[in-house]
Amino acid sequence: MSIEEFRNEQQFITALYERLDELRCQAERAVRGALADAGSGLQARLERDVLVAEQSGLLSALDRGENGLCFGRLEFSDGRDHHIGRIGVRQDDAERTPLVLDWRAEVARPFYLATGHHPMGLRRRRHISTRGREVTALHDEILDLADTERTGYEGADADAVLLAALDAARTGRMHDIVRTIQAEQDRIIRSPHRGVLVVEGGPGTGKTAVALHRAAYLLYAHRELLAKRGVLIVGPNPAFLGYIGEVLPALGETGVLLATVGELFPGVRATGTDRPGAAAVKGRAEMAEVLARVVRDRQALPEEVPPGSGEDSSVVPEPALEIDHDDYGTLLLDRTMAHEARDRARATGLPHNLARPYFAFRVIDALTEQLADRLGADPYGGPNLLGPDDVSQLGKEIATSAEVHAAIDSLWPPLTPRRLIAEFLADPTHLAPADAELIRRTGDTGDGWTPADVPLLDEAAELLGVDDSALRAAEERERLERIAYAQGVLDLSLGSESYEFEDAENEFLAAHDIIDAERMAERHEEADHRSTAERAAADRTWAFGHVIVDEAQELSAMAWRMLMRRCPTRSMTLVGDPAQTGDEAGCGSWRRILDPYVGDRWELVRLGVNYRTPAEIMDVAAAVLRARHPGFEPPRSVRSTGVRPWVRESDDPARTVAEAVRECAPREGRLAVIAPRPLHGALAAALPGVRAGEEPDLTRSVVLLDPRQAKGLEFDTVIVVEPADHEPSDLYVALTRATQTLGVVHTGRLPQGIEA
Repeated sequence: MSIEEFRNEQQFITALYERLDELRCQAERAVRGALADAGSGLQARLERDVLVAEQSGLLSALDRGENGLCFGRLEFSDGRDHHIGRIGVRQDDAERTPLVLDWRAEVARPFYLATGHHPMGLRRRRHISTRGREVTALHDEILDLADTERTGYEGADADAVLLAALDAARTGRMHDIVRTIQAEQDRIIRSPHRGVLVVEGGPGTGKTAVALHRAAYLLYAHRELLAKRGVLIVGPNPAFLGYIGEVLPALGETGVLLATVGELFPGVRATGTDRPGAAAVKGRAEMAEVLARVVRDRQALPEEVPPGSGEDSSVVPEPALEIDHDDYGTLLLDRTMAHEARDRARATGLPHNLARPYFAFRVIDALTEQLADRLGADPYGGPNLLGPDDVSQLGKEIATSAEVHAAIDSLWPPLTPRRLIAEFLADPTHLAPADAELIRRTGDTGDGWTPADVPLLDEAAELLGVDDSALRAAEERERLERIAYAQGVLDLSLGSESYEFEDAENEFLAAHDIIDAERMAERHEEADHRSTAERAAADRTWAFGHVIVDEAQELSAMAWRMLMRRCPTRSMTLVGDPAQTGDEAGCGSWRRILDPYVGDRWELVRLGVNYRTPAEIMDVAAAVLRARHPGFEPPRSVRSTGVRPWVRESDDPARTVAEAVRECAPREGRLAVIAPRPLHGALAAALPGVRAGEEPDLTRSVVLLDPRQAKGLEFDTVIVVEPADHEPSDLYVALTRATQTLGVVHTGRLPQGIEA
């Protein structure tokens, strides 16, 4: 082997990190400067967002991904050569000559797509392995077979780098796959499709990794847009989000919000659990109409007949509300007046809270007319004795009456999403009795929100709206006060000028010559230093530039309504596998999910190669699913370990699992015990350091999960407990989490497909 080749790569890596140390210092200064000097205007904030995203991304990549920042080299037949890495690095600030190409650059594509049959101009492709700043290995692939030059680092197996990555011990955190992106994955990552892209694939096909790297690619290709609007990634559970949380920062991308469906309503963290069947009812598309009817029910009309109304007892007076006014006695808000006011408010098409002022104004006008008729009536039948100014004064007094506003509130109350949904769940209306009983919630309904409640809260927020007129008025008053203060400062500056030479032209610029009071006030407005992701998390109406949904087949119709509001442009990447649908509320079918929003304007791509699960394990998992679906075809596994899954029968599963953990726990890597939730208490008691009922810490060597918590995750070794107690789709998920070894512990019967 050529020692010179190895030495040259080491020298390059050393020089690269020296340059990166310089860039780190520059990035830190740039971020501090941007945050300190950011103006308050919209354009200034947007420019700051882009700069901070770029510089923070660089810092994040350096902090999280020092291993393998540069991982490859392309040598072209025309003499060009380029190193490629997770981020692009220039030689220096003055030149745009690249020291390292970003893996997302078009010129880097041959690293992923070139083959001996289609070399794309390459003579050699080199994989560089590093540990920190030290080169540990080189692996060269010869693509131009006519080139006789050899380095000694050529490998006979072109997949050696991929297989080494697949066999590496797991750490409890997903790593980026930029070194091993396969051709079918690269085409999806760089897909030019601007709408909804659906990536379907079985276990281990890299769906999640492809989606995350597509997000990184889009942030690279459309930096200005997405740095301003951000990217939302929705995952199935908090453990999964923790598992994938380091991938994008290691690639230099920080403008991303990761959340579960239960975290998408600001101020609510849904940690409660629904009764069986309740989530399915709450997730139905019909719930949108049910909630709309619930809101309309709150726009009421007078029902009670005030006693003593009407002189003729044979005439039933019209229902009305009696309003006691301190100065003018009793006012009557009758059904006709309220009905007219309600119709006028509904005709605006505005949400409930925003339409409420129109209802209130009409009621106040009607009561003013009633009072004017009473006070200004001419006893001799002539015209009303009150003039316009008198009527206007009466209207002001009506409008400020606490009793009048109480009556308005009783008919058209101001509502919050939490109050509306809490009251609806306590007394579900407009539902079939059986469905109402399923979702009925007793006791304190203000706490214990479940993930299925969050789309209902979001729907309620859309139906209700927020009347922020008082807030906007207060903000405008504060703005005018700042301008007035700034004008005072400028006036003082003007007054302090010297007028000793009044006849001479003043050659000095004063403050008021270069800035006016409004600009000066804006300069002193408190800057919002939150990141794009932080601002988006706090704003329910935020419109993201792109949305990625993992395990998309699990989401309910109501959850999709919520997500589509978050992305009006419908720029989305959805990944999932209908065969793994386990949630009762899940839509399952892509067409059923997308037709209401984009019709047929979406694209489906499939991944058919399983990189995670060895063939021996995949055979068992596929047999389980084929027992229910004879035509099922699993993804093809790229590797075989020669180790068949083991099966043990036991009358004490906790003891047997504990023994198996001691025997099978990898020296490096992670082991998962996947069991039905009712068994977690006994299993946790038998496993040192494992607790039941907690969100699993995936960085621990042994974790305890149920199948839903295991979605999207992978472990070196997996032990599945009582497989017959799992739903078929959940069992399929559990059986396909292992990268090396699978074991099964059971007390009685085994499901079809698993043999003792």
